[in-house]
Amino acid sequence: MERTKCLIIGSGPAGFTAAIYTSRANLSPIVYEGIEPGGQLTTTTEIENFPGYPEGIGGTEMMAQLKQQAQRFGADVRFGVVTDLDLDVRPFVATIDGEKKIEADAVIVATGASAKYLGLESEMKYRGQGVSACATCDGFFYRKQDVAVVGGGDTACEEATYLASICKQVYLIVRKPFLRASKAMQERVFNTPNIKVLFEYNTVEVLGDEDGVTGARLRHSSGEELTIDIMGFFLAIGHHPNTELFKGKLELDEEGYIKTIPGTSKTNIEGVFAAGDVKDPHYRQAITAAGSGCIAALDCERYLLSR
Repeated sequence: MERTKCLIIGSGPAGFTAAIYTSRANLSPIVYEGIEPGGQLTTTTEIENFPGYPEGIGGTEMMAQLKQQAQRFGADVRFGVVTDLDLDVRPFVATIDGEKKIEADAVIVATGASAKYLGLESEMKYRGQGVSACATCDGFFYRKQDVAVVGGGDTACEEATYLASICKQVYLIVRKPFLRASKAMQERVFNTPNIKVLFEYNTVEVLGDEDGVTGARLRHSSGEELTIDIMGFFLAIGHHPNTELFKGKLELDEEGYIKTIPGTSKTNIEGVFAAGDVKDPHYRQAITAAGSGCIAALDCERYLLSR
């Protein structure tokens, strides 16, 4: 059976940063890219807030460069999905694509999180062309334009108020007759003049053309329909961490994110580390994911040296 000192599961900014650091530490990591090679950033057209890219860079291009950098230092990056992980044995045993097995002295989990979407065909059609799940990432592209945010919780209200600071008009589409956000967030939304809350509306269709989103067709609980003209359509109905593989194996919080010892990447199992959005329900930025990938790699290196 093949054996590695360090197995990295996932290939977003966290996974590839961990691969760069562990490779430079001569740990010869094996990286399995997973179902979505490159992670969520591959669905983003352009990234303007990652340090070192003054002109911005496409998400797919950035991930390709991170992958090349990891490979330059010797990381073995492979296509494939880890379908099972036995953490009750030492070394750990990972099953790849239901068949191949690999032993690993240490594991870095960087499987990320996936944004929740409404499930509309039109929503998927314009994903990356006006449809986004991250206002902080993509809001700047719609400055001085009209946009919509879907959701009624704290995240939706935060994104709506952020967008209101740079956009002309923000529609907050809420399917219920009330906001679920905290009182403070609700007051901020209601006191922002260019946010219009549309209660009891569901999105029926995202409208657009060859250049991207142009509007959205909404339906009120009464059956009445409304069409709004917008350039950006932002989802803020939550994320779910990609932790199905680790249920019953690693300690998770109530939302399914991997719990780590504060200030570290260490999980409840010695030798298993977590990095990126799979452990971060708050920030979900490429730069914070990359930073946590570095932390996981350093923790992993120290763990292996101490054995």
